[in-house]
Amino acid sequence: MADIFHEVDEEVRREQLKKLWDRYSIVLIAAAVLIVAGIAAWRGYEYYVTKQAAEIGARFEDAVTLAEQGKQAEAEAAFAKIATDAPQGYRVLARFRAAAALAQTKPSDGAKAYDALAADGALGALWQDLAAVRAGLLLVDTAPLADMQKRLDPRAEPGRPYRHTAREMLALSAWKNNDAAAAKRYIDMIAADAETPPGTRSRVDVLSALIAANGKS
Repeated sequence: MADIFHEVDEEVRREQLKKLWDRYSIVLIAAAVLIVAGIAAWRGYEYYVTKQAAEIGARFEDAVTLAEQGKQAEAEAAFAKIATDAPQGYRVLARFRAAAALAQTKPSDGAKAYDALAADGALGALWQDLAAVRAGLLLVDTAPLADMQKRLDPRAEPGRPYRHTAREMLALSAWKNNDAAAAKRYIDMIAADAETPPGTRSRVDVLSALIAANGKS
């Protein structure tokens, strides 16, 4: 008797499963197809991204080689092209390299290119500060102190990533522009910052000695 009830239960279960399959088979098949298609699309996208990255990387390396060979005009054009049609990361790098290539022959134009990067809020503070410091390095020997302060004072504030370099350049610019008081102010900022690199401290110690010697003469 128990076997009969067991067979009935099995038949009922089969009927229920058949009804469920009849009702939902299209949905289940469609879901399976979508999953397979999604995986295939993702694999295709990964391949595309990898291929694009390889192509852009090769173009970037070619542009770097042109710059290293002294073919500045060609390098500038290559970097400019990458900066317009490459993914974001390469665009930023290309703009920096284009500015560096330009600075090799036209420092003032290179500084303007860095200024454009420093003014681009889409890059974020880290890249903007780096661009401002690069521009400052090109101009520290020639620019008025007020111009250097406009560029670098915000980057010299506590917590900014390139504050040590910014302060050092400001101190040097102040000295070159015969403003000993401003130079000492920036030197004091450098001395008071526990994270100032040893190399920076050594250089400003020399600058302090020069300022002191000038004051005695």
